[in-house]
Amino acid sequence: MSDQNSAINTNFHLERMILFSDAVFAIAITLLVIDIRVPELHDHITDKAILASLAPLVLKFIGFILSFFLIALFWTVHHRIFTFVETYTPRLLWLNLLYLFSIILMPFSSSLYGEYFGDIQFLVPYTVYVLNICLIGVTNFMLLRYIGNPKNNIANKALTPEILRVGMLRTVISPAVFFISLLFTFLTPANIWFAIIARFFPVFIPLAMRLSRLGAKKLPATER
Repeated sequence: MSDQNSAINTNFHLERMILFSDAVFAIAITLLVIDIRVPELHDHITDKAILASLAPLVLKFIGFILSFFLIALFWTVHHRIFTFVETYTPRLLWLNLLYLFSIILMPFSSSLYGEYFGDIQFLVPYTVYVLNICLIGVTNFMLLRYIGNPKNNIANKALTPEILRVGMLRTVISPAVFFISLLFTFLTPANIWFAIIARFFPVFIPLAMRLSRLGAKKLPATER
C-alpha cells in the first residue's frame, strides 16, 4: 500500500510540474503578441492610412514570429524529454523552474529586440536577446543532463543514450547559432553589411536541426 501511495504521490507531483510548465510556455507565447498593439487613428481614417499605420509593425511581427518558433522549439524538447521522466525530486523541480525563468524572460528580450529590429547599429537589444536565448540553452542543458544521468534514477529505460545525445545536441543548436551571430556582429562593428548578414544566421537553425539527426539510426521514428 505504501508503494502504491508513493507512486500516486510521485505522479501527482510530476503532473503538477508538467502542467505548470506548459502554462508558463503558453503565457510566454501569449505575452509575445500582446506587445504588438493596434495603432490608433482618429482623423481621416482610410484604408491607406490604416496600412500606413501598420507598416511600422512589420519588424515587430518578424521579431514575434522568430521568438514564437524559438519558444515552440524549446517546448517540444521539454515535452519530449518529460515523456521519459518517471520520478520526482526537489532538484528536478528547481532545475525546471530555473529553465522556466529563462523562458518567461523571452517576451521582454523579444520586445526590446523587436523595438530596434531595423536599427542594426544598436548592439544592446540584440545582445540582450541572444543572452536570453543562451540562458535558455544552458538551463535546458542542465535539466536534460540531470534527467539523463542514470545515477539520479529520474528517467525510464526508454531514454537511451542516443535519444539523450540528440536531445542535448538540439538544445544547444539554437543558442550556439545566435551566439555565433552575436560574435560576428561584434567582430565586424565597422561594416554594417556584415552585421546584417550575421542577423540572418538563425535561418540555418532548421538545417542544423536536420543535420543533428544524421547518424541517429537507433532512434525510434517518433524521435527523428
